[in-house]
Amino acid sequence: MEAIVALNKVVKDYPLGKLTVQALRGVDLTIAPGEFTVIAGPSGSGKTTLLNMIGCVDVPTTGSVTIAGRETGKLKDRARAKLRLEKLGFIFQTFNLIPVLSAAQNVEFPLLLHGRLGTRERQRRVAELLEAVGLAEQARQRPNELSGGQRQRVAIARALVTEPAIVLADEPTANLDSVTGLAIIDLMKEMNARRNTTFIFSTHDEHVMAHARRMVHIADGKLAEDRALAPPAATAEAPEPGATP
Repeated sequence: MEAIVALNKVVKDYPLGKLTVQALRGVDLTIAPGEFTVIAGPSGSGKTTLLNMIGCVDVPTTGSVTIAGRETGKLKDRARAKLRLEKLGFIFQTFNLIPVLSAAQNVEFPLLLHGRLGTRERQRRVAELLEAVGLAEQARQRPNELSGGQRQRVAIARALVTEPAIVLADEPTANLDSVTGLAIIDLMKEMNARRNTTFIFSTHDEHVMAHARRMVHIADGKLAEDRALAPPAATAEAPEPGATP
């Protein structure tokens, strides 16, 4: 099976005054379609830079990054942006919601950029995902009228609404209570199983790690560890019966 993410000897340098900071130092990494992977590492380890490479936000100084069969360093900015729009969904720790839009409009926005779906299908997807993340009643509220956890759930719905091939998540459950966090993980697992969506997380949340199938550890810009994780027990971390987000 062809990898959906492939990094080959990736080096990323950033100028800092007269110095050069090497954020990534020859990273080799392949991720197959449908993997549920956690990227771990301390602050300054290169973890965020690695996610930026996979997310087509940046390109390597040397080496190659191939996403869904396309080498990002060879693409012009517009083509790279198109690849990002069509193949990737992002869950940012800082939410990155548009303040003048309602929750529903924020979720719908990527679909408008795609321009492929009619109004009825867009509304169906938005309503379905807002229901799934427990925000059906807040659909018309703007971000400043929502709590931090609610804004995070809007960001999660927005990332999933285009049904992307890859979802990159930076601490996706950081602002959520434990019950809601588990419901979001279940939603992602369902999408992973149903659509073979590839999920790549940067997280310290043990609940997320408990459901990951692979752990990639970055230290000092290098791949320090890459190991498969045992599947969680069927009953592990299950919410109480009748619990709702």
